[in-house]
Amino acid sequence: MPTYNKLVRDRIPQIIEESGSSPRTRILSDDEYGQHLQIKLREETEEYFSAATSQEALEEMADMLEVMRALAVRHGASWGQLEAIRAKKAEARGGFEERVYLIDVQ
Repeated sequence: MPTYNKLVRDRIPQIIEESGSSPRTRILSDDEYGQHLQIKLREETEEYFSAATSQEALEEMADMLEVMRALAVRHGASWGQLEAIRAKKAEARGGFEERVYLIDVQ
């Protein structure tokens, strides 16, 4: 019997049951949830860096976005509010489209 001990997407237990297995789960406390969201973001980031193809990288990026949505709510913001913060920073400092690499400052 595999042991996972990790935060999973909401429908994973149902999917496991539909495959004929019986998952054992529990609901995390608020503090545990915050900790495990951070762990999950780290896990998804590592999987992104290990991706062998662009499609795999995109799948991991989608997973990272899902975790980031949950983290935004945890920090008291909606996805729209987070996007507004991102847009404001992009307006003030720019994005990363121009590929600028800062070497040093004299």
